[in-house]
Amino acid sequence: MNNAATLPETDATRLDALRARLADDPSGVLEILAHEYGVSMKAVIECLPETCRTLVAGAQAEAALLDIAAWGAVTVLVHTQDVILECKGPLPAGRIAHGFYNIGGGSPVSGHLRLDRCQTIAFVRRPFMGAESYSVNFLNAEGEAMFKVFVGRDEKRVLLADQVERFGALRDRLAAAGAVA
Repeated sequence: MNNAATLPETDATRLDALRARLADDPSGVLEILAHEYGVSMKAVIECLPETCRTLVAGAQAEAALLDIAAWGAVTVLVHTQDVILECKGPLPAGRIAHGFYNIGGGSPVSGHLRLDRCQTIAFVRRPFMGAESYSVNFLNAEGEAMFKVFVGRDEKRVLLADQVERFGALRDRLAAAGAVA
């Protein structure tokens, strides 16, 4: 399937086709699948098998980022139609000021995040390019990705075990808080 025009006409049929595709193979670039199926990134994530995803309320974004700040070097990724931008390094703890969550201070990862726009946080664990992948996806009210944070890898491209453990603990803690998106 190359574009939304070749897909079944109804949303339900399109989502069923996407669920079947992801049940068969949950790998692939989620943003490309969203474009191909004519749905939001959140819809793609919701179509992943349940074992691959946990969604929590975006109101917990600051708590998630403060926790991730203690993980060490991660990969922060922003994916638009025109660019996939990756930055590897520790995610500094930030603070709210002037309407943004501001991060910076000695790390290659810095910037200003509109956390008030984060509606959903999706914890995603799935295969990608032949390897297991763990990401925390921050999604806006339109269901599109604001940015993603991936668990780091060592020099042999093996996931960092302590970060995998921290990922699971953060996911479970935020999901248990009861504010599921």
